[in-house]
Amino acid sequence: MGTTLTSAFKLIFSGSDMLTEIVLTTLKMAFSSSLLALLLGVPIGLLIAISNFKGKDAVVMLLRTFMGFPPVVAGIVIYVLFSGTGPFGKLGLIYSVELMIIAQVVLITPIVAGMTESSASAICQRFLDTAKGLKLGYGKVLALTVIECRYQLIAVYLFAFARAMSEVGAVQIVGGNILHKTRVMTTTIALNYNTGEFSYAVALGVVLMLIVVAVNLIASLLQKGTNK
Repeated sequence: MGTTLTSAFKLIFSGSDMLTEIVLTTLKMAFSSSLLALLLGVPIGLLIAISNFKGKDAVVMLLRTFMGFPPVVAGIVIYVLFSGTGPFGKLGLIYSVELMIIAQVVLITPIVAGMTESSASAICQRFLDTAKGLKLGYGKVLALTVIECRYQLIAVYLFAFARAMSEVGAVQIVGGNILHKTRVMTTTIALNYNTGEFSYAVALGVVLMLIVVAVNLIASLLQKGTNK
């Protein structure tokens, strides 16, 4: 174990071009997918939070269900849709970083929407009745909610980014783990573990954990700050 860890840390500080390429591909995928999920999920979550309509509880329950959507199932569905025989096969996105981003967006958007709805609902209770009394329009109420939830939304994004960084099932299915093209940290860890390259797997695992821990630490600090 000690030898494996020593070799792993040597690899991290060796300036390996391969390691750098894999980390950069992972960051590109995670940043793009989490940002798109934020742009899609936040408006959905906010609209649900500030609205009162028949069937709202059912919509919230459905949203909670999709927050736990199995990544492997999502990967298979997207693979079928974008494969050569699928309805979107002509786009030629199969086994590409772009399709990996799409898979991540499908998985992360419900999480972003659900976390946003949960955070915004608690905050909306403070001013929603007042806003209705002042006859503020939907746009103004939405803008006010965004301002009030700004720190929570930052935390939501950081959690989404960490989730994108750690995903393996869906991205492996739609990306194929192709060297110099779609190979990311999580799929490389799984590959090297299966082939007995433990030092490389541990090195990537250490880098991945450092990034995810740092992001979640920032998110937790933000949440604690807003609760004071």
